[in-house]
Amino acid sequence: MSTRATPGTVHGVGLGPGAADLMSVRADRLVRGASHVACFHKRGKQGQARRIVEGMLRADVVEFPMEYPVTTEIPLSDPAYAQALAGFYADCAAHLRRLAEGGEDVVVLCEGDPFFYGSFMHLYTRLSGAVPVQVVPAITGMSEAWTATGAPITWGDDVLTVAPATLPADELARRIKDTDALVVMKIGGNLAKLKTAIEAAGRLHQAWLVEYAAMPEQRVMPLADADTAPYFSIVLIHGQGRRP
Repeated sequence: MSTRATPGTVHGVGLGPGAADLMSVRADRLVRGASHVACFHKRGKQGQARRIVEGMLRADVVEFPMEYPVTTEIPLSDPAYAQALAGFYADCAAHLRRLAEGGEDVVVLCEGDPFFYGSFMHLYTRLSGAVPVQVVPAITGMSEAWTATGAPITWGDDVLTVAPATLPADELARRIKDTDALVVMKIGGNLAKLKTAIEAAGRLHQAWLVEYAAMPEQRVMPLADADTAPYFSIVLIHGQGRRP
């Protein structure tokens, strides 16, 4: 009589903002011990998560590169965008599920924290309940970004808002005006719109742009001085709330 293998675990491992020494002890242990590693990347690119763990993987590790079928080539509002990504995530999840059902543990490398604007969430919802899935949280890019500015992001009773720059300009302006402290993610090609929204809220003089937080090419500047922003960029407005 055949016996079914004890299922393995799919680990969504948060690697933090971009420096290997900012990973948690648990993340480091899982990455170094993994026999199967999966990682998202754009076509023609290694992927930031894979770059972070360079030199940490076992010599015999089996890698499963997950190449996005589309990133910015199709507008987010186009039904073809969601359709392409849905199929992509389903295929990736199916592969990871087969490995886990065969008794293999798999480490999915995740930029930042897996549950904060991360692609791993789309695998988690497809795998949870089918095979064991564990998530290792991490320092987020925004934490390193406000640390890089040398100033606390919130004081006392400050309310912090985290917003994607993909929101419409008027919605961005409303949220910026109504909050004490601000973090804006997903900037890229939305920089001009974001600057307009922050200026409309009367707060452009308070805003900072942090590029490549925790990476060798890290740069911090007033947002007013920025004309472009790379993918790994975060905009911040610091709260000025109650303090003794």
